[in-house]
Amino acid sequence: MTAEEILIYGIGLLLCAMVMFLYLFIKNKKSKKVQKKIEKAKEEGIYEPVSLYPFIDPNICIGGAACVHACPEKDIIGIVDGRGELINASNCVGHGACFHACPIEAISLKIGTEKRGVDLPHVNQNFETNIKGIFIAGELGGMGLIKNSVEQGRQALDNINSSIDKNHKGEFDIVIIGAGPAGISASLRAKELGLRAVVLEQDSLGGTVYNFPRKKIVMTSPMNLPLYGKVKLFETSKTELLTLWKKVIGENNIDVRENIKVGEIKKDGDSFVVVSDMGNSYSTNKVLLAIGRRGSPRKLNAKGEETEKVAYRLLEPELIEEKEVLVVGGGDSAIENALLLAPQNRVTLSYRSENFNRLKPKNLTKIKEAIDTKLIRMEFSTTVDRIEEEEVILERNNEQIRIKNDLVYIFAGGELPTQFLQKSGIEITKRFGYTIKSHNN
Repeated sequence: MTAEEILIYGIGLLLCAMVMFLYLFIKNKKSKKVQKKIEKAKEEGIYEPVSLYPFIDPNICIGGAACVHACPEKDIIGIVDGRGELINASNCVGHGACFHACPIEAISLKIGTEKRGVDLPHVNQNFETNIKGIFIAGELGGMGLIKNSVEQGRQALDNINSSIDKNHKGEFDIVIIGAGPAGISASLRAKELGLRAVVLEQDSLGGTVYNFPRKKIVMTSPMNLPLYGKVKLFETSKTELLTLWKKVIGENNIDVRENIKVGEIKKDGDSFVVVSDMGNSYSTNKVLLAIGRRGSPRKLNAKGEETEKVAYRLLEPELIEEKEVLVVGGGDSAIENALLLAPQNRVTLSYRSENFNRLKPKNLTKIKEAIDTKLIRMEFSTTVDRIEEEEVILERNNEQIRIKNDLVYIFAGGELPTQFLQKSGIEITKRFGYTIKSHNN
């Protein structure tokens, strides 16, 4: 080998070594950056998942980062030492984009962790519960995102259609309980399939979405709506989304009956009788539950909570001005509503914990800024002792705090409709790290 060849090979090896060094340096730097984010998430209490989240198998993951790039949210997944790691898991909204992006199937979608269980009704891969003929789709079964719920509603109807008794004597082929994303999609698909269907909604069209404040931004992504086609929505308001649904429902003459709360589902041979709290009954061959996980708002059981100035949802914040308002809660709903009310009212936010946990990053930034600028008065580590006509009395460490007050909004979460489900015979199990099966066709 000549001296010239040795020099060329030497330069080549040096360049390769420099490239490798640079690659490892950048990789290590990025890993440290992600690790710091994980440590911060743990400090802020947003590291542990609270609903559907991606589980990354470290024995399979090759660190390709396709999941990181596919996620529509920010800082849910990062790469540490060549492996995927969860960062702000509690901010995951269950898009499932990471699951579909992973080329080697190293990601599965789970709900509940090894330490924290989540109550879920028994549902098989066809969306059918342990009661043959009763199906569940959407948030109640673990899928809360609008796009996923819409897809599940359609898929559930396809399974229901294949199992309907053509000779049944019920008034309807299918009764759909809940007019949220899953229920609306299911009703449109039922119409498309020529089924006799009715939708029963305890509130108004939109379900959980209807209860959002008017100006709340609904984060979603493109979806296929039966009888309509591709809906290209990325960031739209509650009003825009409800307008679309009303348009599609109206154009297709879908039978949606609002303000009807179902109290019981009775077995009637191979069919069912759905009974409302008002005593009305609907005979049907199949039932689809498309209700939310939080059937009723959780109450504080404080004195005076039954008065008219207390509410559990805020529909038109722009109509409330120059009021002394107390907002109770520390979750995203409480924060978002407090921020909507603050510019034109004097808002106090009461939260039982000593700091915020599991908030979306944008909400956390906004509420901290609002507190720092005194736009919102913050009372951590407080509970509501009693609500009076002109005051609210909070309690902290056995000390009372009196606050002038006109209105109280309580956002303390909701109760899983366990009693209703169990009354209908549906099994509920606390799941720890339960894998949600993909229903994609």
